[in-house]
Amino acid sequence: MTVNAVPRLWIYDTTLRDGAQREGLSLSLEDKLHIARLLDKLGVPFIEGGWPGANPKDVQFFWRLREEPLTQAEPVAFCSTRRPHTTAAADSLLQPLLAAGTRWVTIFGKSWDLHVTEGLKTTLDENLAMIEDTITYLRRQDRRVIYDAEHWFDGYRANPSYALETLKTAIAAGAEWLVFCDTNGGSLPRDIMHIVTEVITALHLDPQAAEGHQPRLGIHTHNDGGTAVANAIAAVEAGITMVQGTINGYGERCGNANLCTLIPNLQLKLGYDCIPPAQMTQLTPISRATSEIVNLAPDDHAPFVGQSAFAHKGGIHVSAVERNPVTYEHIPPEAVGNSRRIVISDQSGMSNILIKARTFGIHLERHDPTSHQILQRLKELENEGYQFEAAEASFELLMREVLGQRQRFFDLQWFQVHCGSQDNALATVKVRVEGQDILAAAEGNGPVSALDAALRKALLNFYPTIADWQLTDYKVRIINGAAGTAAKTRVLIEASDRVRRWTTVGVSTNIIDASCRALIEGFEYGLLLQTTAPTPPVQTTVEMPGSGNVPPNSIELVAG
Repeated sequence: MTVNAVPRLWIYDTTLRDGAQREGLSLSLEDKLHIARLLDKLGVPFIEGGWPGANPKDVQFFWRLREEPLTQAEPVAFCSTRRPHTTAAADSLLQPLLAAGTRWVTIFGKSWDLHVTEGLKTTLDENLAMIEDTITYLRRQDRRVIYDAEHWFDGYRANPSYALETLKTAIAAGAEWLVFCDTNGGSLPRDIMHIVTEVITALHLDPQAAEGHQPRLGIHTHNDGGTAVANAIAAVEAGITMVQGTINGYGERCGNANLCTLIPNLQLKLGYDCIPPAQMTQLTPISRATSEIVNLAPDDHAPFVGQSAFAHKGGIHVSAVERNPVTYEHIPPEAVGNSRRIVISDQSGMSNILIKARTFGIHLERHDPTSHQILQRLKELENEGYQFEAAEASFELLMREVLGQRQRFFDLQWFQVHCGSQDNALATVKVRVEGQDILAAAEGNGPVSALDAALRKALLNFYPTIADWQLTDYKVRIINGAAGTAAKTRVLIEASDRVRRWTTVGVSTNIIDASCRALIEGFEYGLLLQTTAPTPPVQTTVEMPGSGNVPPNSIELVAG
């Protein structure tokens, strides 16, 4: 027997089926097709597209893939075993599965005797007949079968002899993969490793056997105990060779094993062959693109792919990373398509300022008095309630202000906002642009919407590109709640020009004033991006300095 120097794992993505069961997540047909092509680009071998027959969308999904096939991945259709006391050939559940036209199908069956008697309301023998009849029928229809042993670990703990009998039945019927499912998500890594090892021994399986010689094993874990990724890794170390999961860990209840965490751990840390090495750098872009498609905010603190995964805030950390990234980074961020970020806050040291300045195309010297002025101003404003780590765009404006490099695209002279009933508001602004005083008024759905509309109306003739900008996120936080109605408010506004994102901040005892400050800086920074090169990185965030009249800023806010 020849063993490859790099052990192979087969990644099985179920974002489009199990991931879509997450509360608040809804995928259109086009969404599903878009995500499937992203996964295909990533090099995932198996993509579970849904349960044909469960809804028209899943039927159409497989039809569309037949018209425009994937280039690398195998699409997989999903279904249950036949129903009790009928035959697979006569069961209408299985006909849409065959009509999907996929070479591979995944069938799930009951492993836990409790589910057989209480869920299916049938006998243990009938459940075995359902597994055998379904897989045999599908094999006769030239389908290759992956058998998902549902509730495997709970079932094995409750009645190991019966649980093993369900697997033996699936093997005899022709299943090529046996997947152990921790459906309730309550197992721990030591449970997973112990049970998988026992099953391999009981069934006399060789995890290294060549394809076709015997069924191979997979793992499907849920995250109800917060251990889905650890459980999957434990199963791999025990000998399984298929790992099922979802992009960003989407799934019902607490989610599924997160492939964006699993793949780099398995491939970069443990040396398994999961996806083509050249595609590993696509992991972060695909994670974030999927977040946008499903319209859920990305987890900034997600391992490997989160915006904060390689962010450094403390001055000592930043200084060390500048000398040698290995001091505080477990892998190079570029390996997974991510990038290092230096965070600016009141915990910043001079190293943070110097490195962040370079990302803005500004060269500062450590002993330059201006550098110390910037650091001092940063700490003063953070003490007043500003938060520049969440608003790097505002920090760049602050830095340019101290350096005397801040462009004044317009000046806000004054503004008024009148709020009526049912969230209606009217905003009036007076701005000076290129020596002209412009007065503009606009209505909006609330005061911030009205202010945004009035500012755009005043500036549009001078800066036409702002018409395409969008305000995509708006966050409010009361800083010193004990002060009651006199408390300070911090407002963060995110903007986008459909290519880049940036965030600005405003602080005031008046929530509308704080919002106006953030809006103005947002417009200003957006205009700055159009006049400077090279283009600043996407998702730069900016916080707004607090002083008198706030210079305007063009921004588009991006949700998420």
